[in-house]
Amino acid sequence: MGLLEKLNNGIVLGDGAMGTLLYSGGLHSCFEELNITERDRIIHIHEQYINAGAEVIQTNSYGANAGKLRQHGLEKLVKQINQMAVRNAREASKGRALILGGIGGMKYIGSTFATPLEREIMLLEQASALLEEGVDGIMLETFYDEHELYDAVTLLRERTDIPIIAQVTLQEIGVMQSGQYIEKILPKLVDLGADVVGINCHLGPLHMIESLNTVALPKKGFLSAFPNSGLPLYEEGKYVYKSNPEYFEDMAKPFIEQGVRLIGGCCGTTPAHIAALRNKIDNLEPVTKKEVNNRTITIKIPKQPEQKNVTLAEKAKQRTTIIAELDPPKTLQTRRFFEGAKALNNAGADAITLADNPLASPRISNVAIASMLQRLNIPVLTHLTCRDRNMIGLQSHLMGLSTLGLNEVLAITGDPARVGDFPGATSVYDVASFELIRMIKEMNEGRLYSGKSLGNGTRFSVAAAFNPNVRKMDAAIKRLEKKVEAGADYFLTQPVYDLETIDRLYESTRHINQPIFIGIMPLISKKNADFIHYEVPGITLTDEVRNRIDINDPLLAIEEGKNIAKELVDYAIDKFNGIYLITPFLKYEITEELIQYTKTRKKEEIQL
Repeated sequence: MGLLEKLNNGIVLGDGAMGTLLYSGGLHSCFEELNITERDRIIHIHEQYINAGAEVIQTNSYGANAGKLRQHGLEKLVKQINQMAVRNAREASKGRALILGGIGGMKYIGSTFATPLEREIMLLEQASALLEEGVDGIMLETFYDEHELYDAVTLLRERTDIPIIAQVTLQEIGVMQSGQYIEKILPKLVDLGADVVGINCHLGPLHMIESLNTVALPKKGFLSAFPNSGLPLYEEGKYVYKSNPEYFEDMAKPFIEQGVRLIGGCCGTTPAHIAALRNKIDNLEPVTKKEVNNRTITIKIPKQPEQKNVTLAEKAKQRTTIIAELDPPKTLQTRRFFEGAKALNNAGADAITLADNPLASPRISNVAIASMLQRLNIPVLTHLTCRDRNMIGLQSHLMGLSTLGLNEVLAITGDPARVGDFPGATSVYDVASFELIRMIKEMNEGRLYSGKSLGNGTRFSVAAAFNPNVRKMDAAIKRLEKKVEAGADYFLTQPVYDLETIDRLYESTRHINQPIFIGIMPLISKKNADFIHYEVPGITLTDEVRNRIDINDPLLAIEEGKNIAKELVDYAIDKFNGIYLITPFLKYEITEELIQYTKTRKKEEIQL
């Protein structure tokens, strides 16, 4: 009897976790590789679940795609590992249970983000191996991004008629990571061709049942639920789940009352949990009607305090606007930094911009420095990188910035940790700059990235970075346009050292409404110029500039560096309202003079 026939006749019991069961046994390697290296162990776990009463088991292939296997140097074994996963399950089953080919989400692979094309290639490679071995169905599970799952269902339904189970993983009760509601997503998956739709992972039984309250019974197809056993504890360097089979048994009836036909377990569940479910569902009948709790969505526009200051983006649309970068100190000696910040402000800078541990080297927190400057009535633009904080930390950090009234933020991905003072440190990169911009804009709407209400909206004006020092400007402009789509309000460029680049940028961005601040960082010596030219990716100095700065006298070299910067200001100011002056090595006097020059230059033009 096939899966759909079984589901049509009653409740079907799936298996429990494979990965956490292996982990609890002391294995911390690539679990999918064990299909080849420790077949007996995998077969034994499958047998335990079948003996506990599972009618359906999943192959040990959740992460057996090229992207995840590449982290273990196993990307060339995708087909072999998936084939062995099916053969191991079949040997354990001996006809007693149906076999589902397990495929996990692929969008987020470690700290990297897979493109749609990469995901399509990986999915087809893995699915082909599973289908060739004759699985009874495909289980798509633990998809945090509904659009990735939409694409996966569509792609597979075009290529196979066997049952497809499509399960999302929720961020909050009833809500996806994108903020979309589960009752909108599951019917769409059915329309795209999924035979069974549901939820797995992240949530325990209670919250998963609450999530299903708003989900109607599918008109065609069935509902599934594979909850975690609960939340894990971290003890002695290991994640440990509480053993609660009796609780799982108690939760079986509420799941069935929500219309679930295919039920099993995810992280932390064991054969004992499946046996407990078996014991309960044997006495339960599936429901054919269900009372749905319609979600009540109250649209409330948060009352915002009046905006006192015009944003930098708004200023740059009206007049020449100057941002001056002054990096926070690397040590606790802060006197010169604050002297410089005051000088730049007095010279007429519209804001002091503060980097977030540039080049992955620790500095005094730019939030602490920004807060202190704000008390001195000095406007600031704080940088925020994706490198040092996960999704939780980024949102917490942004809430803190908003609370302090630091509403100008530059969202950047950030230099990887390996380039800095601590190359062994971990780069987080839960998101890249595109997602960070979207996250900030969501908070302006009064929502966290999960869709949960903030109770009020933030007032961030979001800057984004742009590098015009590239051979193919078209590709760079496409990235800029993507950041505009994500919500960027204005842009700061990498340092520019030639007039031709300014021209190219001007011609390429005529269709962009967001202001662009041209980055200008004065050269101070030949050594400084050589370093930028030869060692800084993406910046090449012209022979003319390098020859001009080739001066033995340090003071004369600085003067020539300022002259070059002034010429760039002269040229840029006729095409762009934004000037972004980057202070070299805390020599704020140079930037102070350039600010004064820029303001004078514009005044002279107005007088003419």
